[in-house]
Amino acid sequence: MRAARVDRRTSETDVSLSLALDGTGAASIATGVGFLDHMLDLLARHALFDLDVTAKGDTHVDDHHTVEDVGIALGQAFREALGEKRGISRYATVHLPMDETLSRVSVDISGRPFLVFRTAFPTQKIGTFDTELVREWFQAFATNAGVTLHVETLYGDNSHHVAESCFKGLARALRAAVAIDPREADRIPSTKGAL
Repeated sequence: MRAARVDRRTSETDVSLSLALDGTGAASIATGVGFLDHMLDLLARHALFDLDVTAKGDTHVDDHHTVEDVGIALGQAFREALGEKRGISRYATVHLPMDETLSRVSVDISGRPFLVFRTAFPTQKIGTFDTELVREWFQAFATNAGVTLHVETLYGDNSHHVAESCFKGLARALRAAVAIDPREADRIPSTKGAL
């Protein structure tokens, strides 16, 4: 089973996370940041990953450290769970509609971390959540997962819908990219022989 557990403790946060790539979408999320919990629950459900996350952070300062460190931990778990990446599809692109919003998410599970994030939020906050933290989470995840990730919102008027389309788009792209391609058999999907 492709699964991993990460415990990340710093002076700012304490994150415990377990991830199973070949799951059913079951999630138990408690980060202390309500909007992040909602996004991670959506991510697990639409990727069909089983995800358990508990985090305690210095949210009395703001949500930044918790959001970033959860992204780091999930990226590390994702990378570890994939191992050598034998037989995976590797690439995926998804256009994800969320009411008036449409986002495109493309992923290459390449071993080369890179993020292009072309998404603008109509508001600075979604409830009490700073919308700039969405990019911070995606940056932390992409860097630590070792994936090339392009996220672009083509249009959208509601900040909640924009964020949700990005997370759901990532979920669906990861679901497709980690899927085992029977034509690849047990090969690593690269002419280099390693990812």
